[in-house]
Amino acid sequence: MYEQIASNKRRTFLLMGLAVLLLAAVGYAIGLWLGTGPFGLGIALAVAILLQLGAYRYGDRVVLASARAREVTPEEEPRLHNVVEGLAIAAGIPKPRVWVVPEKAPNAFATGRDPEHSHIAVTRGLLDTMNRVELEGVIGHEMSHILDRDILYGTIVATVIGAVVLLSEFFLRALWWGGFRGRRGEDQGGGAAEAIVFAIGLVLLVLAPLFGQLIQLAVSRQREYLADAQGAMLTRYPPGLISALEKIRDAPHAMRSANNATGHLWLEQPSRFPGEKTGLMERLFSTHPPIEDRIRRLREM
Repeated sequence: MYEQIASNKRRTFLLMGLAVLLLAAVGYAIGLWLGTGPFGLGIALAVAILLQLGAYRYGDRVVLASARAREVTPEEEPRLHNVVEGLAIAAGIPKPRVWVVPEKAPNAFATGRDPEHSHIAVTRGLLDTMNRVELEGVIGHEMSHILDRDILYGTIVATVIGAVVLLSEFFLRALWWGGFRGRRGEDQGGGAAEAIVFAIGLVLLVLAPLFGQLIQLAVSRQREYLADAQGAMLTRYPPGLISALEKIRDAPHAMRSANNATGHLWLEQPSRFPGEKTGLMERLFSTHPPIEDRIRRLREM
């Protein structure tokens, strides 16, 4: 179990490093076309920092509002509050604020910028279908996301990739409409080597959003495996989360408030339809690993 956790952490940091390198490469490619050298990298970093500050400060409010979550009191949901409080004590962090999402599909997510400003939201369907040990397994998984600062990791990766997408699209549109002539337009006799460099930069700008999305999805999948393992350690009862995942897999309802922007936060990918098989392309572009793989890994713990 500990080796699996360490491996997941190493892979996550590697993927985060690749995201930063991709941003730097896009900035450098823009600098090549503008003939300004490292200036393009500076633009890329500035955009990423601004996006990150906004997401860090207001991201949790946007996520909760988009899910139509409603904060509930201990009097309204005593079992849920009792489970959250008990696991927060076990984890050694302040008790997160507790929310309920009006959805029939069983699911849950955590959000917030740090353990002192964290939230756990569960759907009405999850509360109606899970017994106590299954609910503890789900809350343990979400508590692990809070402990591991996954919300912060997600914010960092999402904003870096967001900067990649914004800069690539903006610069490509400007090139298309002739807004930038840059160094390429000023020097038509730069030779074959320079032409190759510019061609590589253009290909990078075109493919960068796709590479960025793949990195972001891979980070999300690794964090889910890690939260499963650590959540099981927190509750000391892996069968609870296994049973919860089986119920989520077999649930007859699909999420109504699912969207691509917040899909990676949920316990299970909210855009999946009940009974859907996981194909090869979905494994590549999904925000979550296949639920069967998660169950198998938990059984091997």
